[in-house]
Amino acid sequence: MVMATKTSTAAGISLTSVTLEVNDLAAARTFYRAFGVDAYVRLQTSQAPSTGFRGCTVALTVSQPATVDGFVGAAVEAGATILKAASKSFWGYGGVVQAPDGTIWKIATSAKKDTGPDTRTIDEVVLLLGVEDVKATKQCYVGQGLSVAKSFGGKYVEFAPAGNSPVKLALYKRAALAKDLGVPADGTGSHRIVLGGATDGFTDPDGFVWEAAPPAAKP
Repeated sequence: MVMATKTSTAAGISLTSVTLEVNDLAAARTFYRAFGVDAYVRLQTSQAPSTGFRGCTVALTVSQPATVDGFVGAAVEAGATILKAASKSFWGYGGVVQAPDGTIWKIATSAKKDTGPDTRTIDEVVLLLGVEDVKATKQCYVGQGLSVAKSFGGKYVEFAPAGNSPVKLALYKRAALAKDLGVPADGTGSHRIVLGGATDGFTDPDGFVWEAAPPAAKP
């Protein structure tokens, strides 16, 4: 098992930002603005090689099927590819799209019927990391200072949100996550995602990179 590496023994991380690494910064900005999620992610240019499944997805929870369709439609119109068409399931209604930069987005609701028109309102944003050993990675993050909000053995873990962060962090088995998204689990190279909020920069057991949090502003 690969152990997390860090520059200090001081524990303390909280997810304060999610940065997507893209090849074309201007195009990505245009896409995410049209998609309606630009308030939840940061963007930076990177040419880091990446093939296949990057091991993560950003999941949007909304109130009803019409809103799922609204976000999926906006993403496709802006250039996204549908990986899973929006449809009903045992759990509700949802679909999966892949942005032009390669990031996978899942939009879902627990509701199966509409109660009104599309609101284009996001209720919750969860960054799901696909990991090889959920229990081991959970302990890594607990040791770094995160608090567990939900845990289902070695299948799924969700951490309590930090402060004003608009995005929650969760762990899922990599193979199970890929299956849920409708893509092969194989992939190599960069995850093309950087997480902000570490006391010191470090890399978790599955290669996800955390950046040191910026110093607090002086009063």
